[in-house]
Amino acid sequence: MPIIDPDLSGCFNAPFVQKGDLPTVLVVAVALVDIENRVLIAQRPKGKSMAGLWEFPGGKVNSGELPETALVRELKEELNIDITESCLAPLTFASYVYTDFHLLMPLYVCRIWKGVVSPIEGQQINWVRPVRLVDYPMPPADIPLIALLRDFL
Repeated sequence: MPIIDPDLSGCFNAPFVQKGDLPTVLVVAVALVDIENRVLIAQRPKGKSMAGLWEFPGGKVNSGELPETALVRELKEELNIDITESCLAPLTFASYVYTDFHLLMPLYVCRIWKGVVSPIEGQQINWVRPVRLVDYPMPPADIPLIALLRDFL
């Protein structure tokens, strides 16, 4: 019988929406994994929604943009790293209904990039062992991804 950690029961707490009357927002995220098998998370800066929460790097996919292209752009803008020649492995996705929109977020894994991770937008970053991700408050859409990453890595 599976063991269910109450702190990781995101899928059991996800709201069910019968109508498709909310706009779907497509964002993309990545689990950057360093040589020590730690995952990079970034704290949302003041002035943004959900400020202070920790998240996987990434951002909104523009109209007509591929998720991978958006991730390359976002990581260059936010962390000053180049992943254009890296292997982006799709791992899973999050689907979460917030009050005024539905979030769809593919999550990729990346272990190789060019450059040194530098938070350009003033955000705090931290390299975290997968088992310690539960120690950081995250947006509701990110929480179900923690167990999968912990088990995968």
